[in-house]
Amino acid sequence: MSLNPDLFTSVYKPDVLSCLADLSNDEVFTPPEVANKMIDMLPQELFRDPNAKFLDPACKSGVFLREIAKRLIAGLADKIPNLQERCDWIFKNQLYGIAITELTSLLSRRSVYCSKYANSPFAITKFDNVEGNIVFHKMKHTWQNGKCIYCATAENGDLNDIAREGMESHAYEFIHTLHPEEIFNMKFDVIISNPPYQLNDGGNGKSAKPIYQLFVEQAKKLNPRYLTMIIPSRWFTGGKGLNEFRDTMLHDKRIRKLVDYENFKDVFPGVDLAGGACYFLWDRDNKGSCEVVNMTDTEQGRMNRELDEFDVFIRQNKALSVVRKVLAWNGKRPVLSEVVSARKPFGLPTNYEPRQSGIPCYFIQRIGKNMPTQRM
Repeated sequence: MSLNPDLFTSVYKPDVLSCLADLSNDEVFTPPEVANKMIDMLPQELFRDPNAKFLDPACKSGVFLREIAKRLIAGLADKIPNLQERCDWIFKNQLYGIAITELTSLLSRRSVYCSKYANSPFAITKFDNVEGNIVFHKMKHTWQNGKCIYCATAENGDLNDIAREGMESHAYEFIHTLHPEEIFNMKFDVIISNPPYQLNDGGNGKSAKPIYQLFVEQAKKLNPRYLTMIIPSRWFTGGKGLNEFRDTMLHDKRIRKLVDYENFKDVFPGVDLAGGACYFLWDRDNKGSCEVVNMTDTEQGRMNRELDEFDVFIRQNKALSVVRKVLAWNGKRPVLSEVVSARKPFGLPTNYEPRQSGIPCYFIQRIGKNMPTQRM
């Protein structure tokens, strides 16, 4: 029996990192196509600069550093013609990462260096140490009044019960220090990442506290030229530990682009998280209005706008246009917020329980992306 010579070129060969991104995990893996969309927002001349330095402070699969390496290898071909010398320079002097667990440190090195050990003979460039520039250091929470002073996770929470059994403590190095600049002792041109989203905070049931904002705030302390992260869009409305972060983000004129996905699964197919996801570009040296991109199933709406135009963030660009028209017209009649009580809409308190003889109230709940609505 003869073999088909086209067998190995015609068979579908998915990117292993795309497969990982489809898995449901506490720390969500970034699909390569999403990573590249984020990298596309950066000035592309960065990838022709042999002195530009890039940091991922929450490495999981290493996809950001891997995709940046591809662009640098192409962009520096004229400056460093020899391919091996070019790779050695890029991996040793331009790309840096901080892994969130020991396992992801191995996975990230495998993705970036082609070996989980940076000093292995199989590595694409050989370091003098095991870690290379993708480091992982086990950290401990610092407890005060029952909570960690850095991430606010509960001392008696489920995650710490697991840690006491020898597993990960989830004390992420980048946010469990007052001096993140001392981890590598250098300045970075670009910080890019998909940070962990939340940790158990010891509340009732499975209550969790968001922590992604801590990575954004810590990254700003390093004062890079550019910062881009993909995070849940829940910060738009504030709430649980996010009010101050929301206020800071909306008033930060250095956020020059915000790409918002209403459906989380449009970005991370294997994960369902209410509120959607977004990624942004923060440009240290260029303040101005922000290009807001609404990503839906059928269209992409774009608009340059001020994020803090109103006290609340209006997510949809189309809705913003409507609000502006209503406010421009509002000279003869009051707006709804002036005639309807937020605490007792229509005279009914929010904790109102109708009697059996009263008038029943209905609301419509959407079950899922492709599921019908349900009346209750």
